[in-house]
Amino acid sequence: MTPSADGIAASVRAAKGRGLPPVEKWDPPFCGDLDMRIARDGTWFYLGTPIGRPELVRLFSSIIRKDGDDYFLVTPVEKVGITVDDAPFVAVDFDARGAGSDQVLVFETHVGDVAEAGPDHPIRVERDPDTGEPSPYILIRRNLEALIDRKSFYRLVDIGAHHDGWFGLWSGGAFFPVIPSAELDAA
Repeated sequence: MTPSADGIAASVRAAKGRGLPPVEKWDPPFCGDLDMRIARDGTWFYLGTPIGRPELVRLFSSIIRKDGDDYFLVTPVEKVGITVDDAPFVAVDFDARGAGSDQVLVFETHVGDVAEAGPDHPIRVERDPDTGEPSPYILIRRNLEALIDRKSFYRLVDIGAHHDGWFGLWSGGAFFPVIPSAELDAA
């Protein structure tokens, strides 16, 4: 049986109750790969065409799971592989409350997930080995991250602080290093 986006959507609607479905508890058989891709900018594609219905994207985003380095859409009856170019979500905005080590950063993704950065939702920054360009991420749920969009990252840099030789961000009582202070000062 070849999986289809319509079949997956129907299964999700039938299984969905309140909150996010417990995809980590489901162990359905693998049914193959689906021609579905999430681009780095958060656009979902099916058969090479962008999915234009935000409700459908939100529905699919509620059943995504990462096992190892692979991403799947999982329902109680089937598991299909999908392609994710970078991270499955994009953090498109955040709210900062408080200041210094008491600061709390609350992020929102393009599909409506909300996460308060802290020990359970850490921020990390990867740097391109060739260009040094930063790619910042926040853990949203389970083991799924959101790429923090450029405008939000620039705003985060504006409220960053130096701590123990690093420039970074405070949130939820934790410090998240972004770049060594010495490298920032040299730039």
